[in-house]
Amino acid sequence: MAEAGTVGGAHPTAEADAEACFHKAIEVAQRQQAKSLELRATTSLARLWLQQGKRSEAHKLLSEIYHWFTEGFDTKDLQEAKTLLEELT
Repeated sequence: MAEAGTVGGAHPTAEADAEACFHKAIEVAQRQQAKSLELRATTSLARLWLQQGKRSEAHKLLSEIYHWFTEGFDTKDLQEAKTLLEELT
């Protein structure tokens, strides 16, 4: 399954492992054309990048998947992505 969890205040090795898992989840979701799962994994990766100070990279990545959607903006996943995008700007 392409879904991944979120990461809190992890040490560098755990962060690197988490980042690799999020990238893999995004890749799998893209192959499956599972946009909702791609959004979840991308949101998680963007949160991690925000914690690492990679604000612009996180915004670019999350913005691309968020703007793919044309409906469903009342869903939890899209609301969380929107909130994070606002935090990243």
